[in-house]
Amino acid sequence: MEKREELYSGKAKSVYKTDDPDRYILNFRNDTSAFDGLRVEQLDRKGMVNNKFNAFIMQALQAAGIPTHFEKLLSDNDALVKKLDMLPIECVVRNIAAGSIVKRLGVEEGKELNPPTFEMFLKNDALHDPMINEYHIRSFGWANDAQLDRMKELTFKVNEVLKAMFAEAGMLLVDYKLEFGVFSDGEIHLGDEFSPDGCRLWDADTREKLDKDRFRQGLGNVVESYEIVGRRLGIDFDA
Repeated sequence: MEKREELYSGKAKSVYKTDDPDRYILNFRNDTSAFDGLRVEQLDRKGMVNNKFNAFIMQALQAAGIPTHFEKLLSDNDALVKKLDMLPIECVVRNIAAGSIVKRLGVEEGKELNPPTFEMFLKNDALHDPMINEYHIRSFGWANDAQLDRMKELTFKVNEVLKAMFAEAGMLLVDYKLEFGVFSDGEIHLGDEFSPDGCRLWDADTREKLDKDRFRQGLGNVVESYEIVGRRLGIDFDA
């Protein structure tokens, strides 16, 4: 697979075209950002860790029948993925109250949410990813009803699979965000990534934070915590 020109550079990943019009290369960088890019740092090994972490999770989801854009690892920092027409919507499930919902609704951090909440946000950094609902999505044409239903269905199926997986490894899946896109066959696929950059994970016994909140809150040992999570799941980062 030939890596060609850069198509897009985001906060922590870059997307490259290839010699196959239906495939991209996703490059995971060491960049780490918070607060809509106001704080940015380089963390050694982070790109490699997130790339291998994402590959492990995406393959587990595919094995559970969830279509994703992931195809294979190409190197420590590169992965081959399907080209998706991304929908500008972030789907968020919360199993435990943390982060923005605590500030927004004045609830206590750590409160278990049963049933889990499902929220959607417009993917727009300039507007700070505002919360939206299905009526906004229909009115502005960001997705159709069938796509909305499918995204919600897949988001909860991901929760079912990963909540159990992390629990078995002694961790709590607090919350996470997903992004979806449409492949050339017209089907909705999970895109972007699933790593500790885009979810919250706590140790089940101590409730120690093992995710990007360590960077946001200045707790230190960010990449080391990501590796702890991965190794509990059985990921070999040195392979």
